[in-house]
Amino acid sequence: MFCGTVLLTAAAGTAAAADPDGEGDLANKSAQQISDTSRRELLAAKSLRLRTATSVSPTKLDLTLDRAGNCVGAISKGAFGRVELIKRGKQVWMRPDAAYWKTQLPGREGIEAAKEFKGRFLHGTTDDAYLARLSAACDLTAFQRSAAGPDHPPSPPPGSPTPRPPVLHKGKPTVHEGARVLPITKKDGPVSQTLYVAIKGKHYPVKLTTMIDHETSTLLLSNYDKPVPKKTPAPRNTVDISALEKRLQST
Repeated sequence: MFCGTVLLTAAAGTAAAADPDGEGDLANKSAQQISDTSRRELLAAKSLRLRTATSVSPTKLDLTLDRAGNCVGAISKGAFGRVELIKRGKQVWMRPDAAYWKTQLPGREGIEAAKEFKGRFLHGTTDDAYLARLSAACDLTAFQRSAAGPDHPPSPPPGSPTPRPPVLHKGKPTVHEGARVLPITKKDGPVSQTLYVAIKGKHYPVKLTTMIDHETSTLLLSNYDKPVPKKTPAPRNTVDISALEKRLQST
């Protein structure tokens, strides 16, 4: 669900860009050093906002999550619907829209579910298999490990030649969502990636674009170390998850 992307790691660094104007204290750093720094900042983050999009799937994430298992946001599947998601520890609330119900349940069942649960959250815990699967994207630690990649690249099989690592290159400073960033690019066979690193303050990775055979994905990261909102739905606006399970069993 994270667009299949990893930060730029295990590559040979290049010399600092000839024109350092606007690069701040990254001016004398190599592309690899900058990538390594942004990776460390990502792994150290206690919370962040994650947004994803890819050309191979209508699924998009927009989640604010932390290491304590708290999460607020939405998972969208385009024409297949959208689900608002709130998670506090093991407690999970989900509020699908009408399109979600009509594509998840056949015929009249989907229409009736959309009417029955309209505007209300289904509530349960991660002990429920359905809610556990839905809220799996709220695992910040798992995301950090996936996005940052391994500490060391895997060793080639015995007797095989050691592949040459791809080279990282620094681009020119640009602006992303109002903040100056420095792009770091890598090309490895059919895969092209650009990592955008914040210039001011902590050098967080804020955007990663990946292109593989003309298919693209984008990962946006922001709101580092800001707390996840604590508000949860009022009991009068919730329905126990067992109501959904009964419908699923009947279909």
